[in-house]
Amino acid sequence: MSRKSYTLVWRAAVVLALLTLLAAPLSAFAAPPVPKFPRGLKARSFASPSANGPFEVVASGLNNPRGLAFGPEGALYVAEAGTGGTYCIPVGPEGGPACTGPSGSVTRINLKKGTQERVGTGLSSIADPDGSFALGPADISFQGRGNGYVIVGLGGDPAKRDTMLGDAGPGFGQLVRMPASGKWNYQVDVAQYEAHNNPDAGEVDSDPYAVLALSGDTAVVSDAGGNDLLRVNTRSGAISTLAVFPDRMVDAPPFLGLPPGTQIPMQAVPTTVAVGPDGAYYVGQLTGFPFPVGAANIYRVPAGGGAPVIYASGFTNIIDIAFGPDGNLYVLQIFKNGLLSGDLTGALIRVAPGGTRTEIASDGLVTPAGVAFGPDGAIYVTNFSVFPSAGQVVKITP
Repeated sequence: MSRKSYTLVWRAAVVLALLTLLAAPLSAFAAPPVPKFPRGLKARSFASPSANGPFEVVASGLNNPRGLAFGPEGALYVAEAGTGGTYCIPVGPEGGPACTGPSGSVTRINLKKGTQERVGTGLSSIADPDGSFALGPADISFQGRGNGYVIVGLGGDPAKRDTMLGDAGPGFGQLVRMPASGKWNYQVDVAQYEAHNNPDAGEVDSDPYAVLALSGDTAVVSDAGGNDLLRVNTRSGAISTLAVFPDRMVDAPPFLGLPPGTQIPMQAVPTTVAVGPDGAYYVGQLTGFPFPVGAANIYRVPAGGGAPVIYASGFTNIIDIAFGPDGNLYVLQIFKNGLLSGDLTGALIRVAPGGTRTEIASDGLVTPAGVAFGPDGAIYVTNFSVFPSAGQVVKITP
């Protein structure tokens, strides 16, 4: 089985469906057809999402919303992974039927006026035929006014984009520049760096998931498929490796039928990056299969790059992090009870500088995927991140 084929969170349904098929030789975009998540069970688990949480909904109707960021003018921007499209293939990154198309987008939310509009459209997206569990625009960050950057995921071997994913194929794995007009353009092919360099020396697999735009034509990208942190020159396109996150050995889950005490390798799957008060990069990990509860770490990487050091541990399926104006670190877990639990409840946890942890939100958070602090001091979180048309942005007052 490809150890990178099911690393990201919206593939949870596929992982659950394949528990009895783990010995099968699966590989992104190249595996033979395998049974998808049973439709009846999927309908009971995922259809018609609804929740009443202790927060205010400030945007709705979003398609698989992921990362979000405030622009310099004060508006809130959300990366929407889209709903796929009309070009369908029998085996996509999730191991089953998938459809691609230009449905990825960016939505701008004017919190003062209470309005929302899609200001960037036509970005690459791949999703289940029903538009759920999409891969596409995954995060957004700004280098000053009118200079936004969007990272578009991939979830496979970059060499297979053009031949397997239709007209939308070349747009996956790209860092996209989006000016104020919304007329975006491809800026840097991040996934191609994995194809040429493969920093973790594992299977060639790229899924750039988080982007942090900095001054001086610099952006930092975490590649959840490549298990690395990259520095990107947004002007020249040059890329270098800041850090590689190694596999860890963890206990094999009982359903594998292995002897008690057997350990298997688990990939890091870095899904987020933030700059800390000390200027270093902090990276949270989703973790790869078998996605153990409490196994996700937050790593500290020196600003100049180097070996990652564990800053905090004991989390589950981290999808985003952010440092607040209060000096605390806020950690967003997409599945607080574990990716294989079947429970889609997430959690937002506050971590004080001394290490004290407080869960500040969970009820009503359903597969949350992005967190950002607003100029008003409130916390904004994308909710229902693996659903078409049902995605939200919610406001949480800490």
